[in-house]
Amino acid sequence: MAEGASNGRRRFSDKWGKHELDVLAVLSSAFPQWLTSRQIAQRVKAYADSYGELADQAAKAAFAKQFQRDRAKLAAMGIAIESRQPEYSSKSEGQDFASYRLQLGDEPRIRMRFEQEDLPVLAAANYLAQSISLSSASQRMESQENAKVSRTAPRVPQMPVPGLGLDSIAPGLGTQTIPDVLVKVIDSRRFAATVDVDGEHINVAYTDSDDLAMFVLEHPGSSIVSPQEAADAFNRRLHAATMLGSADHPEEAIQARRDLAAVADHNADVEDAKSKSKGRKALSASFQTGSEVDRRLRLMLFLSAHIGEEFPMTDLAERFIGHAKNEDELKKSVAVIRKDIGTLTTVSDDGEMAGSQFFDIDWSLLEAEGIISATNSLGLERLAGISPQYLSLLTASVSYLAHSPLLPPQSRRQAGSLYARLREHTEPGETPWLSLTGYEMEPQCFQAVDSAIHSKSLLNIEYTDGAGRIREKLVAPAKIFVDEGVYYTAVWKGATESSFNIPATDDADQRHRDWQVLRLARISRADVVKPDQPIEVPDVPISELRQWSFDNGTAASFITDKPDLPFIDSLQDARVEKCGNGEKVYLTVSSDSWFVAFCIAHARHIVAVSPGTLRSMITARATRELSLGDNTPNQSSPAQ
Repeated sequence: MAEGASNGRRRFSDKWGKHELDVLAVLSSAFPQWLTSRQIAQRVKAYADSYGELADQAAKAAFAKQFQRDRAKLAAMGIAIESRQPEYSSKSEGQDFASYRLQLGDEPRIRMRFEQEDLPVLAAANYLAQSISLSSASQRMESQENAKVSRTAPRVPQMPVPGLGLDSIAPGLGTQTIPDVLVKVIDSRRFAATVDVDGEHINVAYTDSDDLAMFVLEHPGSSIVSPQEAADAFNRRLHAATMLGSADHPEEAIQARRDLAAVADHNADVEDAKSKSKGRKALSASFQTGSEVDRRLRLMLFLSAHIGEEFPMTDLAERFIGHAKNEDELKKSVAVIRKDIGTLTTVSDDGEMAGSQFFDIDWSLLEAEGIISATNSLGLERLAGISPQYLSLLTASVSYLAHSPLLPPQSRRQAGSLYARLREHTEPGETPWLSLTGYEMEPQCFQAVDSAIHSKSLLNIEYTDGAGRIREKLVAPAKIFVDEGVYYTAVWKGATESSFNIPATDDADQRHRDWQVLRLARISRADVVKPDQPIEVPDVPISELRQWSFDNGTAASFITDKPDLPFIDSLQDARVEKCGNGEKVYLTVSSDSWFVAFCIAHARHIVAVSPGTLRSMITARATRELSLGDNTPNQSSPAQ
């Protein structure tokens, strides 16, 4: 047959629905040897039936496409297949086939037992950990895409998502449902950066550069460590904020920005486009339930991790399919697992396909008592369990869920219990702490503030105001509350170590002047002080504090360089009117520090701010951050 001619066998056919499993079996049985494309095509029955001996170019192309799809499928589940180019010889007849090998790895896998009540939190933490892994991997691949790679170097799919490894020791994980709210929050933060917060490196998942800038500014003393592109974008915003004009003189402000950065609009649009194109695709929550092949892969690794142990079929059905509502449903689930076991132990039709049987099963025990006991797993037990690196990331995810307002209190308590057990398997200092923008972890001062509230003590605090200055005062904390994912504390300002006097007045305005709401993340130091005499902090409803803050807030406005910007939609009770090519936004500011961070974070589109006091705080904070960062901004395009 001539090269390139069709032999009628180009359509892929897999009537048994197990070709991914056969690929895994063939490669695992051959380990540590490398198999060429032709060898794999010959040994996997579905490939052999569909593409024959790869005798022509069409068969080669069709096989290559299908095999790479299957390889990516296994990689996404945590089973990597590395590749290399073969050595050339006179016998190769010019064929340029890559060779492949299962990546089993030399490092030990960590195995531990999880309780049934751990699974909902564990599934949520696994989803978060995978999201961070994919975000980081996406950015690493972006930075390395132009790097030269050796032609003979092994290539491994960059998909650090060891889902199957965790499934092998936490059966039932795939049947858990992740709350839609949590999925939405995680998937909307498509990028990851490393931020130094109080000397500790935290992996922060964020939506865009404005979002990351807001996070850094709302955590005084923090700085972006990597990637460099994120740090550069932050510095551009700082520099633009130092150039803000007055919203009371819009024509002058708009002209000044136009003269200063004629290309600002273009560069901002370019940055937006890059942000949209470089971000990872959102994870699909469907991987938690998975397909038939996914379930069999999980079952295969679970049995590999528990060679020789006995498991009732009903137990496996509940672990891998879910809890049955009635006896009939349980019987159907058991039948499905029974079929899966048959698939995992079926030799291909001609009996010559190497490695196509994963296990030896005690069939007499299965038939007599409905109990599975597997042996001979082709060495796949080396894939079972969690790598130390992924366990560290998973531990950080569980810790974050235990100390953030994303989960209800009961789930947070369960996460705290699970975190304590995971810490027993991780080395001190190896946990890569993480956070999501807009849903912060309990700040470091949380325990001190909470302790002072419960012991009815005072607090000597240092906190950072909106301009970045350090303030110190003695207060009596009344309560901690969460507003839109951010921790606040309401404190009574009229406190001394020897007295705590509540004004005897019915005037609400006078009484509220002695109250202050502080962002916990802005408190850099909090020392508990025992008062000389017992104190009783009055209970003021949070709703009343919020309303008072709004009623006594500062009237402010800012001007944008273009209309219909999405960040304006998030401002409640804001009034918008057309102004030049952009808009003028009027709002009431109840927190100066929040408004300062907001304007700097969006400074590439904000050209002017009023009143002058707030604008002075913004420029002072931006100038201070630039000096602390010791970075020289790009003078030619300050508003990018």
